[in-house]
Amino acid sequence: MPVLESQFANDLRREAAEARQQSRRPAAPAKPATDILRRTGTKDLCRIARQLSALLHAGMPLVPAISALVEQLESPTNAKGGSPSLRKKPLVQAIRQVRDDVNEGVSMADALARHPGVFSPLFVSMVSAGESSGALEEVLARIADILEKRVQLVGKVKAAITYPVVMATVAVAVVVFLISYVVPGITKLFTEMNHALPWPTRFLISVSHYSQVYVGAIVGLLCAAVVGIVAMNKNREGKAWMDRMILKLPLFGPLLFRLEIARLTRTLGTLMKSGLPVISAMEITQRVIQNSLIAQAMQSIRDSVQKGENIAGAMKTTGLFPPVVYHLIATGQMSGNIEDGLIDIAEMYDAEVEASVRTLTSLLEPVILLAMGGIVTFIVLAILLPIFEINQAL
Repeated sequence: MPVLESQFANDLRREAAEARQQSRRPAAPAKPATDILRRTGTKDLCRIARQLSALLHAGMPLVPAISALVEQLESPTNAKGGSPSLRKKPLVQAIRQVRDDVNEGVSMADALARHPGVFSPLFVSMVSAGESSGALEEVLARIADILEKRVQLVGKVKAAITYPVVMATVAVAVVVFLISYVVPGITKLFTEMNHALPWPTRFLISVSHYSQVYVGAIVGLLCAAVVGIVAMNKNREGKAWMDRMILKLPLFGPLLFRLEIARLTRTLGTLMKSGLPVISAMEITQRVIQNSLIAQAMQSIRDSVQKGENIAGAMKTTGLFPPVVYHLIATGQMSGNIEDGLIDIAEMYDAEVEASVRTLTSLLEPVILLAMGGIVTFIVLAILLPIFEINQAL
């Protein structure tokens, strides 16, 4: 009997171990990356890093701190005063799995790396550097800082772009409505009277006529343009061409270029300050950059540095970066404090982006209002001029 009981207990333990093994995700899962991708925003990761850093700063061990974070994510009151998306099930599952992995002896960086759709290489690499240096709390705070800066800058640029786009869309919609529905009914009375019409009225009638006849072709061309842009963006050469054209856009091009430079220098400086080797930091920074032209330049810089060239000289060779950038980096290299120099460059370009956003908004608002007012005024005059002429003739 004791032998049977012992065998039964061993079977139970083996089955439990197999069940735990099956419930665990593999070290390099493919499905979660596509499943969770685009469900965890930068704001959510920023909040997670900030909260975990605060828990560690309070003296709580790592596993209990992650458990407290899981409890916070699962709390029904989490949405109050915070981001409701933090309660998304995939994110909670990922954090819970990270807690279990860390509790079983896996490093936090390796546990995070098992969820590539949630945690970016930047996040994982900085956590790894923090664990290696014993300064995980400080590194998490730096992650939160860099993500906050990114959210703020991107938000300001989106606001600067969204406002004129919305105004222009409303203006075009108003003009299309007037030309398609209001103008034809009014101008029909003028044409039936067989009265000589002034050129603004004739021009307006022609525009209204062609817009109604070729509306299908216009819509088809717009749809084809959208499909073409999407297809080009998926092609490597097409995306490179589009990114190059974006940087050449008036007003918006310099703004987006400064935004990318700020992202590049802040990411590289923060990674190096966290203890990562310069080559690894450059490789991760290259993944963060969204413009393929600047990403290619970053790859060229990394290759040159790997061959023994200094960062400032490699940047100057690309011909893409402003002189102030590589001169400040060269000064940091000579003083042995290149990390702070890179972050100072990022702060400088952050300020320039904010100033550019204010200038752009103040310029585009009156331009769009004047353009819309001019078009509507032309339409009104084109309608009223024949009425005035007919009244004078009578």
